[in-house]
Amino acid sequence: MQLHWHRRDLRAADNTALSAAAGALDPDADDGVVPAFVFDPDVLAHAGPPRVRFMLDALDSLRAWYRDRGSDLVVARGDPREEIPALAEAHGADRVVWNGDYSGLARERDAAVRRALDGVGIERESYHDAILHESGSITTNQGEPYSVFSYFWKKWRDREKAESRDAPDADRLADVSGDALPTIDDLGFEEPETDVQSAGAAAARDRLERFCSDAVYRYDADRDYPARGATSRLSADLKWGTVGIREVYAATADAKADAAGDEYDSVEEFQSQLAWREFYAHVLFFNPGVVDENYKEYEHEIDWRAVDGGSDGAEELRAWKEGKTGYPIVDAGMRQLTREAYMHNRVRMIVASFLTKDLLVDWREGYAHFREYLADHDTANDNGGWQWAASTGTDAQPYFRIFNPMTQGERYDPDGEYVREYVPELAGVDADVIHSWHERSDEERAAAGPDYPAPIVDHGERRERALETFERARGGED
Repeated sequence: MQLHWHRRDLRAADNTALSAAAGALDPDADDGVVPAFVFDPDVLAHAGPPRVRFMLDALDSLRAWYRDRGSDLVVARGDPREEIPALAEAHGADRVVWNGDYSGLARERDAAVRRALDGVGIERESYHDAILHESGSITTNQGEPYSVFSYFWKKWRDREKAESRDAPDADRLADVSGDALPTIDDLGFEEPETDVQSAGAAAARDRLERFCSDAVYRYDADRDYPARGATSRLSADLKWGTVGIREVYAATADAKADAAGDEYDSVEEFQSQLAWREFYAHVLFFNPGVVDENYKEYEHEIDWRAVDGGSDGAEELRAWKEGKTGYPIVDAGMRQLTREAYMHNRVRMIVASFLTKDLLVDWREGYAHFREYLADHDTANDNGGWQWAASTGTDAQPYFRIFNPMTQGERYDPDGEYVREYVPELAGVDADVIHSWHERSDEERAAAGPDYPAPIVDHGERRERALETFERARGGED
């Protein structure tokens, strides 16, 4: 028997470790692969209700797939270094396999599990699976990891990609039965109020097929416009592995083969976003401390504003979280987050810039909030995005380039469609009024949208304050 430990690979197809376990079985022996999942309290401690909801739904779909083939998903709760050896021994498995992960927490956990399995004489092996190119495989000519995406992308784009693998046949799966999945309440979480998208391999494949039949061909032109529906919505699927990255890339390669001109370039632009995902995974692998430390060092500490107690910073942070800043595109994004456990990528950049530059609030506050509310929260991607916005990360946005939230709204939501969708107080307001909200008098705002607030800060003034703050951090004069 072999035991496959599912983690963030909640699928059977295009699953490297699962395929390896099935392929290593003795054809003459009466054995199979035992699929397992452990609810790790250390992982759950960093999760929010939307992510847990998506995970449970994905696990339910995966369990149904196994049951349809005469097997089951065996589950346990507790420390994996205790639970995994116990599951292997209980099912007579002489080998345990899993797909590797890249965060410091995951690597420490995996090392502990390897030692525990060694202690009871059970073989173990981890496989490269979650990204196309293993960390350390794309480096500078001097063998160093890249800190600039454009150079990483050129090598990533030209590097050969592995092919997708089929799911194992039913006769390769062990005849086992598992306990019921815990409820979200059992795991210590409340049911999220957000409308979390459907989870599981079938739902992920549907999203992939729809995207590659239409939106991928206009992705380059439309992806920054949140009302145009040009994104794949695969981020949670890639986070939890309800679809394999090789399957996603193969689908885009097929779409690219059928395209020409602008459509060809558009598909390649989407592929570059897959490369961004891998770039940040590589950064995290080589710099695990970036989870709570700045990647880029300044001569002095950045003078982030205090957000404790009844400070002005705390009040402004609360308004940002609640989508009540008086900047329509910012508030629409924050309300989409609480409604759908998701936010459009362009808007993520806008709200992150607003928090870190207009409000001068430490990026770690925003990162923690996103971690709590996003179903697709991925340590590497979210950390990379937040540090980019805060001008503290790799390939960082220069500190002097600060998004103007009104200009961003006018450019990427020109008709106000996205704002009206998520800010009902402005549902009947003309786009030109929405985009000039900061310039309107109190009387004009009261007449147009009486229940929507005036801007909580003046962007021009806060921009100057941010520039001065970052100049001091760089070592400029006080």
